[in-house]
Amino acid sequence: MNAPFPASDAAAADPAVAARPPLNLLIAAPRGFCAGVDRAIEIVEKALERYGSPVYVRHEIVHNKYVVEGLKAKGAIFVKELDEVPDDAPVVFSAHGVPKTVPAEAKRRQLLYVDATCPLVSKIHRQAERQIEKGRHIIFIGHEGHPEVIGTMGQVEPGQMTLVETIEDVDKLPFDSDEELAYLTQTTLSVDDTREVIEALEWRYPNISGPKAEDICYATSNRQAAVKELAHDCDLVLVIGAPNSSNSLRLVEVSERLGTPAKLIQRASEIDFAWLEGVETLGLTAGASAPEILVREVVAALAGYRPIREQTITAAEEKMVFKLPRQLTE
Repeated sequence: MNAPFPASDAAAADPAVAARPPLNLLIAAPRGFCAGVDRAIEIVEKALERYGSPVYVRHEIVHNKYVVEGLKAKGAIFVKELDEVPDDAPVVFSAHGVPKTVPAEAKRRQLLYVDATCPLVSKIHRQAERQIEKGRHIIFIGHEGHPEVIGTMGQVEPGQMTLVETIEDVDKLPFDSDEELAYLTQTTLSVDDTREVIEALEWRYPNISGPKAEDICYATSNRQAAVKELAHDCDLVLVIGAPNSSNSLRLVEVSERLGTPAKLIQRASEIDFAWLEGVETLGLTAGASAPEILVREVVAALAGYRPIREQTITAAEEKMVFKLPRQLTE
């Protein structure tokens, strides 16, 4: 259901704003935080409550500077590797997941650690282990260098998993058509791009084994579906998210694939109002690691420049909640 919102009253307070043409603002739903991100942030906050400050976090807990800075202010210290964590300090692993070597090293050092890996990513880790147990080589569809990819490929021994990003990568694979293969995917990819790569794999390797359900997470799929719902009615789409956020970048790509230009911004301060020249209808969404407060910040900035009328475009309802680790709840 698409719920209309009243027009902003900024124009009434500022004649300069009132003189500019009105802007129709279509806001995607769902948008912003997903259950995995909510859980990861709460894990850091609960760890701070239970163990006191500081709590160390290996890598960005989620890809969002606003979130990271907020947790720093509460006493979290973000590090790149475990060797930066003192022996007597608690450490949290990020939502993207980590290679098996990381918790193994934490155990060796007897560190108090909490794993904030998204349960949907952990599910893929378990799938990888099962495919290796069955003697299959895994083709992993993902973006090289992304933390989730590093974490998933680190669940198996070197040489047991091969990364592909594109159909062209599939064409270059060295395996025979009758080899025992399986495929898995990064959770934050483009639904459409991944489908094309899977089809190429299944065409080249008819016996390849895939997961029973699509690995791309519900939140990624729903946010992309919401952009598809609104993009065709917009002249421009703004996506709130970090440049290193895979799911946010995919939202930009989804809009552009439909022929609607899109801009990735982290905060309202990054908006160039020249972008709005000739724009009658603007779309707005946020990646899964961007909080709603940043959405409202952008809406306020837009309303301070042009009279706006908001409307929410809803593609799905989300009610998913993930439990916290026992060590923080017992």
